[in-house]
Amino acid sequence: MIETRPAAVAGTFYPGDPATLTLAVDRLLAAASHDASIRPKALIAPHAGYIYSGATAAEAYTTLAPWAGDIRRVILLGPTHRVAVQGIALPETEAFSTPLGNIRLDLQAIADIAELPQIVFSEQAHALEHSLEVHLPFLQRVLPHFSLVPLAVGHAAPEAVAEVLDILWGGPETLIVVSSDLSHFLPYATARQVDGNTCKHILQLDTGIRPEQACGAYPVNGLLLAAARRGLKPTLLALCNSGDTAGDRNRVVGYAAFSFAEGDFHA
Repeated sequence: MIETRPAAVAGTFYPGDPATLTLAVDRLLAAASHDASIRPKALIAPHAGYIYSGATAAEAYTTLAPWAGDIRRVILLGPTHRVAVQGIALPETEAFSTPLGNIRLDLQAIADIAELPQIVFSEQAHALEHSLEVHLPFLQRVLPHFSLVPLAVGHAAPEAVAEVLDILWGGPETLIVVSSDLSHFLPYATARQVDGNTCKHILQLDTGIRPEQACGAYPVNGLLLAAARRGLKPTLLALCNSGDTAGDRNRVVGYAAFSFAEGDFHA
């Protein structure tokens, strides 16, 4: 077992140089403008290269600023792109690395869910997976201190994902982040229509989101089930696609950011 998972997509999805990466993330956060008066318990944010979806992700992460000192643990869930997984895969490492440093894993939290039937341990599922990694520099720049529970979600029912979230839910010290893009490779106008409809269903906490609507549909549906049970209120923070940012409009990928708040907690 290796102790630390090294960064796999530094230099491709985001800058590999620490100083350049810090500047890039800080600029994205500074340009984000969403109201940060409502404390999020959970976020959904995209995972493409920063040139494509970084600004949308920043709209989610900027909402954490007033509460950053309270958050000590991040439950990060994302889809698997390279390795098929039945269930939810945990890594066998003790830390994840980015150009900004190492993030220790919450080994006690991992132990708390390790015996669930939907949990598997797979170093291969995490080794080259970008859906979790691209969020880490944002978290490192926004949160002063946190541990990580990285969950690579393959084919898993909403109930299976929600069960894990319920065990790890915690209090204000725990933030849940689900990594997902929206539709893939549709023409621009079609994508806008499809993604707008998907966002409406997410805002309704509809757990029937399909993979062709959102590549992170399995973790998204699990969060939506948990959110419905706990009375969380979703808010759409940003919605666009790669045709709006850095790609052509013939085949675009959709991106959205959401926050989920408990009750009516305001600053």
